[in-house]
Amino acid sequence: MNTATLSDKLADLEDVPSSLFDEAVWDTFIAWTKDRGISLYPAQEEASLGILAGDNVILATPTGSGKSMVANAAHFIALARGQRSFYTAPIKALVSEKFFALCEIFGPDNVGMMTGDATVNGNAPIIAATAEIVANIALRDGAEANIDQVVMDEFHYYSEPDRGWAWQVPLLELPKAQFLLMSATLGDTTWLEEDLTQRTGRDTTLVAGTTRPVPLDFSYVFTGVQDTIEELLSTGKAPIYVVHFSQREASERAQALTSIGTILTPEEKDAVAKEIGGFRFTTTFGRDLSKLLRKGIGVHHAGMLPKYRRLVERLAQRGLLKIICGTDTLGVGINVPIRTVLMTGLAKYDGTRQRILKSREFHQIAGRAGRAGYDTEGTVVVEAPEHEIENAKARRKAGDDPARLKKLKKKSARDGEVTWSEKTYLRLIDAEPEQLTSQFKVSNSMLLNVLARHGDGYEHMRHLLRTNHDTRSKQNQDILTALDLFRGLVRTGVVQKSTKGLDIYGRPYHVVRELPRDFALNQPLSPFALAALSLLDPESDTYTLDIISVFEAILDDPRQVLIAQQKQRRGEEIAQLKADGVDYTERMTIVEDITWPKPLEELLEQAYDTFAETNAWVKEFQIAPKSVVRDMLENAMTFSDLVATYGLARSEGVILRYLTDAWRTLRQSVPDEYYTDELADVVEWLGELIRQVDSSLVDEWAQMAGEDNPISQEDLDRELAFGVEDPTALTANRRAFTIMVRNYFFRLVQLFALEKEDRLAELLDYLDEVPDFGAVLDDYFDEYDDIETGPSARGPEFFRVNDQETRAWTVRQIICDPKGEHAFQFVGTVDLDASDAAGEVRLSSLRVEY
Repeated sequence: MNTATLSDKLADLEDVPSSLFDEAVWDTFIAWTKDRGISLYPAQEEASLGILAGDNVILATPTGSGKSMVANAAHFIALARGQRSFYTAPIKALVSEKFFALCEIFGPDNVGMMTGDATVNGNAPIIAATAEIVANIALRDGAEANIDQVVMDEFHYYSEPDRGWAWQVPLLELPKAQFLLMSATLGDTTWLEEDLTQRTGRDTTLVAGTTRPVPLDFSYVFTGVQDTIEELLSTGKAPIYVVHFSQREASERAQALTSIGTILTPEEKDAVAKEIGGFRFTTTFGRDLSKLLRKGIGVHHAGMLPKYRRLVERLAQRGLLKIICGTDTLGVGINVPIRTVLMTGLAKYDGTRQRILKSREFHQIAGRAGRAGYDTEGTVVVEAPEHEIENAKARRKAGDDPARLKKLKKKSARDGEVTWSEKTYLRLIDAEPEQLTSQFKVSNSMLLNVLARHGDGYEHMRHLLRTNHDTRSKQNQDILTALDLFRGLVRTGVVQKSTKGLDIYGRPYHVVRELPRDFALNQPLSPFALAALSLLDPESDTYTLDIISVFEAILDDPRQVLIAQQKQRRGEEIAQLKADGVDYTERMTIVEDITWPKPLEELLEQAYDTFAETNAWVKEFQIAPKSVVRDMLENAMTFSDLVATYGLARSEGVILRYLTDAWRTLRQSVPDEYYTDELADVVEWLGELIRQVDSSLVDEWAQMAGEDNPISQEDLDRELAFGVEDPTALTANRRAFTIMVRNYFFRLVQLFALEKEDRLAELLDYLDEVPDFGAVLDDYFDEYDDIETGPSARGPEFFRVNDQETRAWTVRQIICDPKGEHAFQFVGTVDLDASDAAGEVRLSSLRVEY
């Protein structure tokens, strides 16, 4: 089989006359597919030829009908013409997967990725990106954007209430671009075809209604999930994707399935072990996942770290996993090859309420069953609700005995529970997808991007607000909202009027020049945060922490973390109240008001109310005071500490995304006059922590590009620690690593102060010998009543590092006692090589001197 990339084929087109160029491009692409044993389906050919002819194409064919190959054809046609094409997807995991797939097809030099979290090879001619990235480029650059072609996968996301705007904006603002819109569940697109043709001046071709290459066999079963899985395994229906509607259920199911027994043959187990190789499972969840994978069971959901999701996908693509327990992210195009989809239910919580699946959702999930070229049929199995399964068991047990059947007491769904039946299942199978509906929204980010565009900002906004897909009345509402938002940006000084009427780019208003070039106001409440900074006291010991709290209050809530914080605080209060003899009813009443930590809550709420008086738009959004980054800093926690402290092993991905958002916001959105040296240290520490937890995307791209290490200019400019050659190693970033060491030792002090001997032992369980903390605590509290752990106890006079030009640093952390005698000290040796291997600080020895 020929392994040349499609970009290698471009050399064949260099001397082709222009009159024959399109024909040669097509012949080259077809030759490449044939080299791989692929013959295009008629729908694939029709859609690809439409792209070649310069048309827009709406590809509304069933899942499994090869839409990805049409996208490949589109990118190749654009590349051959010297154009720049973008592939967009709804979730970062899918963008990541497509990025690596495109690298394999076109070569890593020709492919880049933009997700908001990371940009890799951003000037490449083919870019995999989230829809929001393309939408923001369209808003900022308009018709002059460096985008010649847009391939929008999962285009049904156009109807998503929170994110649908990002699928609409490129259609409105990129009139010179060619569009390929793809989804299996679009409904009637007549209006979209007409609109797209009118905007771009190109014909728009609809390719739809073809027969699915791999037909689906549907069934509704009254057996428990584990029994159903065992039956599917015994009848050769693996790989099986078991769909759940919560991450917790998916993880718990995977653990429960280990009781099935032998799933993999010895040869298959060896193949899994070989594929995993030296992969680092660095977290609690990762170590559990490692055990599951070696049994042939995978887990896949958005709460996982990206590197773990990528590993599961890779093993699945190699055919090494028999069962994957995941969430309905499967329905948005994750390329996990499966034979059977087992749906554990037909009801889901959508963030607001529990409801029955929509037709579009059902068919998106079901359509993932069956692999073209491997399966002659895909299997979709839907589980009856639990009470129906119990009733079916009772009927089977009663047999044909009329008397026993008559005495059966049927179970029913619990009160208030949203349930389904076989009729629901049959209706969903036959139901057509819901119609696409506009979800256009105006935001601060939208205004700022448009204001950054050259030319007449008024005309740009008028076009955006008056020619979108909304009704006239909705457009009128958006115009009023846009005026309120604009006035707010001017009042807060984020936007200024040009002093000479128009600036050099022809704009009467512009974003203030004093802000950093990459200033980020993606959070709607960023103007409020900037205004609130002026209320803080620069002389306060907590000034830097307070700046962090202001910006944490405008970030999206990581709900799993906050609920865990609340649970822990309530648990501690209940224990104290119980010890004080407070009765149960009163205890429960008291703790009802306890929530997660909310620093500066009163100050921020008062400031918000004042800000809202002159910025009416702000009332659409709510501040959300919380303490995650601040909690980590005040308690000197690492990523692992945070996960362990609050029992968040299933939510590592959620934590990483939140920390990444916080890091980016602090790095880009804090004006210079508020940027303290301490805050700079925090940003450096947080960035390195995120990188060490999971840098899988950049690392894998670098490997594909033939590089030993993904070295950036930032890496090269950084002062490296002694003895480090790899700029990506933890200890290479000397400044960040020193902060991590300081935090690590202060974490020991805090746990010591709280008398948490078990947690200290757990934290240091990698050492051969640890101090007898129980005895040391007894000795300490014989001398002193308390241990100071406030800001003053964290000063440089209590923390000393020696021998920083070796690979073993000697560290002395002095405990701040109330008498100021400083008699008790932690003395440890930091092992830099072990720290690099672990991705976190590791000691080779620790003792307590006194």
